[in-house]
Amino acid sequence: MSAIEASETLTGGCQCGAVRFATKLVGRGSICHCRMCQKAFGSFFGPLVTSHDGHWTRGEPKWFQSSDAARRAFCSDCGTPLAYETKFGLELAIGTFDEPEKVPPEIQVNLNDRVSFFEGLSTLPVRETTDEWRDFMSGIHSNQHPDHDTESWPPKEEAL
Repeated sequence: MSAIEASETLTGGCQCGAVRFATKLVGRGSICHCRMCQKAFGSFFGPLVTSHDGHWTRGEPKWFQSSDAARRAFCSDCGTPLAYETKFGLELAIGTFDEPEKVPPEIQVNLNDRVSFFEGLSTLPVRETTDEWRDFMSGIHSNQHPDHDTESWPPKEEAL
């Protein structure tokens, strides 16, 4: 697998903004169906992309040694899964990139653990957004870090 140099530095981080990263040299994005990724992400799979030069630009993640061969990084403040690391290198969680569209998965791995209903997910019926739901969503104030680097986070409260 060869590395791909992005045309720009790709950034990302956890939901609360305590941990941020940057990378420019990435490999092939993947969807991992192994049971450890399912548990680590609390999902049906783990979306990851190899980062050959990734580094933490704000804070440091906490690490969990998930096996004798791998450890997983997450934010100790908000719990966001951030990375997976083995002797082969660092892989970053695709959903934590500020622009995940720039690192799409290109391959699926560990199909033996793939949940049986995975293939049919894209055929599930879609519930249209109702006015009631739209009104509910418009009234929510998000405490999530924005999808770009900030000098500091959370923002300082303005003096009254």
